[in-house]
Amino acid sequence: MEHLTILYRGPLASCDFDCPYCPFAKRRDTPEQLRADRAALRRFTGWVAEQPHDVSVLFTPWGEGLVRSWYRHALVELSRLPHVRRAAIQTNLSHRLDWTAEADLSRLALWATYHPDQVPYERFLGKCRELSARGVRHSVGVVGLAEHLPAARRLRADLPAETYLWVNAAEGHLYTDAEAAGWAEVDPLFGHSRHAHRSRGLPCRTGDSVVSVDGDGTVRRCHFVPAVLGNLYDGSFRAALRPRGCPLEQCDCHIGYVHLEPLGLYDVFAGGVLERIPAAGLAGDLGRHSVGPANRVPTE
Repeated sequence: MEHLTILYRGPLASCDFDCPYCPFAKRRDTPEQLRADRAALRRFTGWVAEQPHDVSVLFTPWGEGLVRSWYRHALVELSRLPHVRRAAIQTNLSHRLDWTAEADLSRLALWATYHPDQVPYERFLGKCRELSARGVRHSVGVVGLAEHLPAARRLRADLPAETYLWVNAAEGHLYTDAEAAGWAEVDPLFGHSRHAHRSRGLPCRTGDSVVSVDGDGTVRRCHFVPAVLGNLYDGSFRAALRPRGCPLEQCDCHIGYVHLEPLGLYDVFAGGVLERIPAAGLAGDLGRHSVGPANRVPTE
């Protein structure tokens, strides 16, 4: 094995936002749960540090990780390891950013989501500008709810062209061509998210070079397939790694379908798959030019 990508999701489930589309809104972890999450994360980063092969990590917590010091420390620690290609996390940017000065910025990356109903616009934009000033790799995005479109357009206009602004299709929402065209003006790659992708039997990197790991070290091919491959800490998962097709009928989340090989998204996001940053040069082109109606990515 030369390189393993890990999607890590520990027991943390608390968040400081109360987005109506999220089941973990304003949830609070008990002190015991927080201690368990911290211990699990420490064990995980220790495992990564000991690996003889390259590793990339995307933290995908149910809640907000960066308000917890141990996630900030973990990202700094991982970014400084020579065999870690990328240390990234999904975040709402509600935290301070001075900790990023301690990280290796050639490996650190943030996937930031803007929630218009949860944070003042200028505050969120200020955080994005601070990331740019600090030289921190990041993408920015929004959930494609109709009421968010004006704020998304404003954000696209105010962000540097080089900052990719992605749009996630709202769960369960069917977009008309006219609605999709509006979102594609913000994110020309919205077509990838607009429809769920038929995936059963299609070759996918998950379960081979990409795995999902929980706080106990249980390894699955991805967050959306419950079958267990083994455990990270006893090494039992390694024997189960192999190329395989997706067992699900469809995949509708970017952190899943980006790994579906027929979609070719490793080329679109070359160098930035985990943090959702398009290939060098492409992000700037996307930021400067709007397009017509979003096209469905062929998946049949």
